[in-house]
Amino acid sequence: MLAAGCAGVLVVSGIASAAGSGGGSSGVTIRAAEFNWTAAAVTNAMLEQMVKDHPDLGVSQIVSTQLDPAAAWAGAARGNVDLITEVALPNQQPLADKAKGKVKLVSQTYGNAAQGWFVPTYAVEPGGAAAGLKSITQLNEFKSALGGKLIDADPGWVTTEQNTKRLKAYGINYQHVTAGAAAELGQLERSYSRKQPLLIYLYRPHWVFAKYKLTQLQEPDRYRPGCFTGATNKCAIPTLSASIAAASKVQRDAPKFYAMLRRVRIPLPDMERMLEQVDVEKKPAPQVAQRWLSDHEAKVDAWLKG
Repeated sequence: MLAAGCAGVLVVSGIASAAGSGGGSSGVTIRAAEFNWTAAAVTNAMLEQMVKDHPDLGVSQIVSTQLDPAAAWAGAARGNVDLITEVALPNQQPLADKAKGKVKLVSQTYGNAAQGWFVPTYAVEPGGAAAGLKSITQLNEFKSALGGKLIDADPGWVTTEQNTKRLKAYGINYQHVTAGAAAELGQLERSYSRKQPLLIYLYRPHWVFAKYKLTQLQEPDRYRPGCFTGATNKCAIPTLSASIAAASKVQRDAPKFYAMLRRVRIPLPDMERMLEQVDVEKKPAPQVAQRWLSDHEAKVDAWLKG
């Protein structure tokens, strides 16, 4: 058994079965990994809606199972996962490299998504508890003001491992709090409502940037490929792009769907607006995804026809 996920989905011994799923009677079933961040849920929901609306793509249904990146890529390497969306590059490149021959990156849905360590802007403005803080190299000076903690997301994320390495490499004597994405955002909301300072890892696209005024700390060392695999680990977390990866058998068994995947593009501002609708306005991801598809018929038509 690989994993039990959402929507009554279970992937067992490489066979996907969907309890009570819809979908057409012809075409292949695509077994998709879904990461535990909202952009992945939105992207998967878009693709699920696309195959429902366009049976000529040759896919009867997409069965999504929630997995962390390591498990998703391990499943892809074993042939148990056919589709992975929201592949964060370059963070997941080492995982993708291990699945070469089984899975290929087929399209970049958006790019130029910054990530790193942030503080509420009120904390670093004149009169703020951490006034004067601009760079990660100053963090030890502001340990008391920031509570001596880096608030991080899920322990299974690639960036969490990178942040562990960065704290050590720069000699930043902070506790690394990795209680999961929900706890992380809860801490941000509590701190912000009380105008308290905090240090937090965040990434784009994310709804928090629409709701809160946040300042990213400067980095003394740019990201360079391989800087988290050596002994130094002194570098920034890279600016992200998001890609879709598909198994070679998807190209063979559903060539029209595979060709469509190669053309999928979702502008970063559009994605952040959808995240706000899901995470703040509490609208279901499938509803938000369907509305975006309806509002962008020309773009969707280009995906379908090339």
